Amino acid sequence: MATDRRVARVTELIKREVSQLLFSGIKDDRVGMGMVSVTHVEVAGDLQHAKIYVSIYGTDEAKAETMAGLKSATGFVRSELGQRIRLRRTPEVVFIEDLSIERGTKVLSLINKLSQERKDIPESSGDRWSVEKAVDDDDNDEEGLADAEDLVSAEEES
Repeated sequence: MATDRRVARVTELIKREVSQLLFSGIKDDRVGMGMVSVTHVEVAGDLQHAKIYVSIYGTDEAKAETMAGLKSATGFVRSELGQRIRLRRTPEVVFIEDLSIERGTKVLSLINKLSQERKDIPESSGDRWSVEKAVDDDDNDEEGLADAEDLVSAEEES
């Protein structure tokens, strides 16, 4: 079992080398269809397996083609890693599509949409809505109105 420090060093080496391979080493045209970048690498504690997470920018069909190209280039990538990185055994390589960037973009767009909707709503606080609701529920009963006025004055004091 390798130490945590060694696993981290091997992880960074694999990430750097695979990034270089994606840029200039893999000749498969399918890999060039989408813009590909290595986002994360996980190496097992025994250095026998490596999961390489890649982010692919492009259409859905370009993403599928790129993943097919990467899966077919797995043997080439492993042999290149074996030549470039000196390890007793070259780890088995698996490419996994990383969807976290897309999910982050969706979350940001939802947050922006909600903030825009809040800007469009006129200035009113939720407390006043509850006061108006209390007044409406009591059908303008004198007691309900007095309770609502007490609520408003208590909020203004604090």
